[in-house]
Amino acid sequence: MQPIPRPFPRPGNTITESSLEEPQVQAPLDETLAVSASDIPSEATLGFPIYPNANYLRSYDAGRGQNYYLFGTNATYEEMVNYYSIVLKERGNRVFEAPRVHMFEVGRFREDRMAFPPGVTIKDFSWNGSLGYANPTRQSGGPSHYITVIQIVPNPTTSIPQ
Repeated sequence: MQPIPRPFPRPGNTITESSLEEPQVQAPLDETLAVSASDIPSEATLGFPIYPNANYLRSYDAGRGQNYYLFGTNATYEEMVNYYSIVLKERGNRVFEAPRVHMFEVGRFREDRMAFPPGVTIKDFSWNGSLGYANPTRQSGGPSHYITVIQIVPNPTTSIPQ
């Protein structure tokens, strides 16, 4: 077993016995990320379609009054890109080849008001033999991993409160 790394002292920074204690173990991820049915955003509140079998994972503050919402699915990356190409009537752009990421920017990006362009981003989490994106809400059922993640960033005017 390898020793626990200790911080190097810097000028004006002294190491005390309390700073060398073992780190506290936090609660398992599942307990802290539990999602109730009332927390799940709808297509109407997001202003974007949600793939029918996608499971809501959680939302994050993107800054400037925007949030982004993550949904997991075990539909393939190609299926998701084709689905959103049809429902958004937009081809989008593949922004990365490995791991594959495809973005559909829908609406105008206003740098002075937005942190992220409104739209849908599809990411392939099965790349390079990965099991996928670990399901942070496993206690509510569903698979242990998702091979594809859908990120939805609504326009700040349609974004639901956090």
